[in-house]
Amino acid sequence: MKTKFLQLFIGIIILLYTVSCKVAPEAIEYGKDQCDFCKMNIVDKMHASQFVTAKGKQFKFDAIECMVHYIDQNNEEKIALLLVADYGKPGEMTEAETATFLISPAIKSPMGANLSGFSLKNTAKEIQQKNLGEIYTWETVKQKLSDK
Repeated sequence: MKTKFLQLFIGIIILLYTVSCKVAPEAIEYGKDQCDFCKMNIVDKMHASQFVTAKGKQFKFDAIECMVHYIDQNNEEKIALLLVADYGKPGEMTEAETATFLISPAIKSPMGANLSGFSLKNTAKEIQQKNLGEIYTWETVKQKLSDK
């Protein structure tokens, strides 16, 4: 009897462990979730961002620049997933490493870097033609905003 109880207990612990370490993004609850960097409420669906660690911990941000600064200051090395809002599709996220970024004074972001992300480079270039600004990749955005 004790062996069956022990096996059941161990099975439940293993199940809870595997479920709790799921590496997948959680939906941002706009107006409720707070930015992990600046602590402001996340309300802008066109500039939000988030990352998930290899252990499944969620970090959410009200602006892409907040995520960049958070990573820069905390040296998060075990990030499994980096996502940024797709400016052209409010509320939808795209992978930061493959996104195209535009810094344009004509497009205000919540923390003032005027930084927007796009899933498609062509869309970023179309918006750039209308609003001016500079195109960046994830790596060049990190360099531009780095505190180091």
